Amino acid sequence: MDAPSGSGARVLRHRIVGSDRLAGSFIDVDGAAARLRRIAHRTPVMTSTRLNEWAGAEVFFKCENFQRAGAFKFRGAYNAVTRAKEAGARGVVAFSSGNHAQAVALAGRLNHVPTTIVMPTDAPAVKRAATEGYGARVVEYDRYTQNRTSVAEDIAREQDAALIPPFDHPDVVAGQATVGRELCEEIPDLDVIVTPLGGGGLTSGVALAAHAHDPNIQIIGVEPEAGDDARRSLEQGRIVSIEVPRTIADGAQTVALAPLTFGILQRENVQVSTASDEQLVEAMRAMAQSMKVIVEPTAALGLAWVLNSEELAGRRVGVVLSGGNVDLRRFAELIG
Repeated sequence: MDAPSGSGARVLRHRIVGSDRLAGSFIDVDGAAARLRRIAHRTPVMTSTRLNEWAGAEVFFKCENFQRAGAFKFRGAYNAVTRAKEAGARGVVAFSSGNHAQAVALAGRLNHVPTTIVMPTDAPAVKRAATEGYGARVVEYDRYTQNRTSVAEDIAREQDAALIPPFDHPDVVAGQATVGRELCEEIPDLDVIVTPLGGGGLTSGVALAAHAHDPNIQIIGVEPEAGDDARRSLEQGRIVSIEVPRTIADGAQTVALAPLTFGILQRENVQVSTASDEQLVEAMRAMAQSMKVIVEPTAALGLAWVLNSEELAGRRVGVVLSGGNVDLRRFAELIG
């Protein structure tokens, strides 16, 4: 981490190590913050007396469900698409079950860059409709029989376009890190920050930003109980791949971390826990009842763990609510 000349501030510009493909790259959070200024929403931080009592801790919710395109993914997508355009890309291709898809589609529209999104056939209809509504072309694949990365790479080669994966990209991680930066600026004395964990882009970025603010902040990533590849990977010291997890947390149905995110999670000493689908529904219901806030199942991972943890008594806890893109009929079915 470098320090700017003439200033005592710490610049969030991290050199990437341990990845031949990304050798020499940087995760430039300062640059991402500058690109996102007046483009991304600075989302609110909210609290609930009732949920504090339930958790036995003081909990602060970073509400990325109020972000543009409905999720934190807009931050990384806009930063990466803007950088790709600056580098001369003729278009962008992404693959996603929904939130990254919508975010890249919107970022492409704002940057006047054509976008193609590879989405699973079982992606939530509300997320596909939003992606197409932003002007992207959607190409379907079967998440249980096809490799989405290979499908997207083929399209990117055909179109001479830039491929922007949902988490294995330094510009994406840099954009997601602004979530942690804003949370620590608003609530500077947190003990713990808890995030949903799928491919690790959000958790990695938040860890980098939070530890630049205070190296002692504990970072906890929470993944679905049915898809605990990150927990296994950190325990075994290598990237562990799993079958596509069957969980209502569709935004965390990843099968493996990327070398980039795995390396950051290791270096930043991130802890990983899990939550069951039943706990996700309980957390979604608690959020709706106590705060009148609707979140998607993946976004409830952090709160689900907090409400069932015995480790947080008396502590100040930041919880990232990653998104709110859930069909209202589906939401009613889950919490009803």
